[in-house]
Amino acid sequence: MQLDPQELSVRELYSWMVQLITPRPIAWVSSHSKDGVANLAPYSFFNGVGANPPLIMFCPANNRLGEAKDTLQNVRQNGEFVVNMVTETMAEQMNQTAAEYGPELDEFVAAGVSKADSIKVQVPRVENCKAAMECRVHQILELGQGPGGANLVIGQIVWLHVAADLINGENQFLSEDFDTVGRMGGNSYSRTRDRFVLERPARPDNTK
Repeated sequence: MQLDPQELSVRELYSWMVQLITPRPIAWVSSHSKDGVANLAPYSFFNGVGANPPLIMFCPANNRLGEAKDTLQNVRQNGEFVVNMVTETMAEQMNQTAAEYGPELDEFVAAGVSKADSIKVQVPRVENCKAAMECRVHQILELGQGPGGANLVIGQIVWLHVAADLINGENQFLSEDFDTVGRMGGNSYSRTRDRFVLERPARPDNTK
């Protein structure tokens, strides 16, 4: 099958993208409104950008009316957010926060998610999360307009939270115990329990 993006609707393009770009890590983003109402929502167009400075990004698309979602409005207003990493035990609660709640509703409360104070930002984080990254907005780019219009939020990590049971006695991270979930197409998710290791490739002789 060959597809021309120019001949597809936004909905069709989105459907193809989320089915082909897999698995996608999930940023469970907490933020708060100018009135102090907490917001919690998942975004699977998410990844790291670089370590110097330490930047991550997530992409909140406009809603069906072409308007900015609550998360985007909040980070524009307050310049802060927290990315909470989703492990399998929290998948159901994460999924519940994907519902279209009004801006006056606190998704932490609606989904039964406990809050914890952050260290460097005013935004609450998910209390029982295995890892979380507190961020301040580095840059926000409006890449599209109307329904589904793309927005790119880049945040600088200012604090990291990592659960004690993910660190061994030699202060090493136990990646095999960090059972994050990934987003597939449609309503499907993937587990990260099945893993394999590839050795780093040898440096070619002609490399300077």
